[in-house]
Amino acid sequence: MNKLKFIDRMAQGKISRRDMMRGAAAFGVGMTVMPRLGRAESVLTCMEWSGYDVDNLFSSYVKKHGKAPNFSIFANEEEALQKVRGGFNADVMHPCTYSVFRFTDAKIAEPIDTSKLSNWKDVFPALQEAPGVVVDGKVVMTPCDWGNSSICYRPDLVDADFDKNPSWSIFTDDKYAGRVAMTDDYVVAEIAGLLLGYDKQKIFNMTDEELAATKPLVEKVVKNARFLWKDPTEVNQALASGEIVAAYAWNETPKTLREQGIPAAYAVPKEGIFTWLCGLTLLTTGKASKEEAYDFLDAWLSPETGKQLIEDFGYGHSNKKAFELADPAKVAALGITDPEKALNAGIMLQKADADKYTKLWEEVKTMK
Repeated sequence: MNKLKFIDRMAQGKISRRDMMRGAAAFGVGMTVMPRLGRAESVLTCMEWSGYDVDNLFSSYVKKHGKAPNFSIFANEEEALQKVRGGFNADVMHPCTYSVFRFTDAKIAEPIDTSKLSNWKDVFPALQEAPGVVVDGKVVMTPCDWGNSSICYRPDLVDADFDKNPSWSIFTDDKYAGRVAMTDDYVVAEIAGLLLGYDKQKIFNMTDEELAATKPLVEKVVKNARFLWKDPTEVNQALASGEIVAAYAWNETPKTLREQGIPAAYAVPKEGIFTWLCGLTLLTTGKASKEEAYDFLDAWLSPETGKQLIEDFGYGHSNKKAFELADPAKVAALGITDPEKALNAGIMLQKADADKYTKLWEEVKTMK
């Protein structure tokens, strides 16, 4: 092995510490070079949602470390979980309260020392203690972004009766067959539970018999859906073109359409609107330093990041100071001038038996 090849293998972490020491002596590579190369390979790696890998969401981290972390983009948390279980080394993950249990149960998420986070003191107290943020008495997720999951629709293309009295039943109504889109997620079973009259707690804790009762409605949703989406840009484009008239969507979709001059409404279904809360976890599989990981978490908790989320994405943020920085007109347009009230107004998505719900969903969607 020549000197250049030795240095290259050392930089990639493809050489043992013992061989590194021997090679350093043989090739005259100074000890000051070796730590530098070791640090170069240990870049923070974050498993993230599409669209969240932009520098202005963690600007203080970039300012301190000189560049953004590496990102591994996922479509849903289950995909991310299986990737880590398969041996992928990530330092940080961006799950939601209803899915973080999958990571703690798998022993790949570790407790967070909030004393290392300068912005923790400004997080809404209710979010500091929310289920999923705290598991078994320990903080395992820093709450960052929150918003709604509901029905975005074109008021100029749906019937007036839906516009006046929106309902999740639009996805089971044959009148709209082929004109609606649904997310590729087992939340469809929870929506079906609402349509069956189950209360907002029961839909996350259905018995086998209750879950089975939702199957005909889940099948109807899949049958009527023009497509099952994984990326919100699919929904945005299809609603903009009129290919579909309504879709399960997050707050970002109506905001994007309105900015394009396209009529878009965001429903509060009579059965209830969903609220989600997501954030960052520390994984046990990472290679970067914990100091770097905490810098990334703290950057996401900053009010400057919250301002960007509110103004650019149409989502809420966990830092109460973010609402003081954000454009008041944009905050008002999103209906979150009272963020704590907005958080309590919806059905907070919660932990469910993911294996059981996913099994039903996978069985049904194969018919698509």
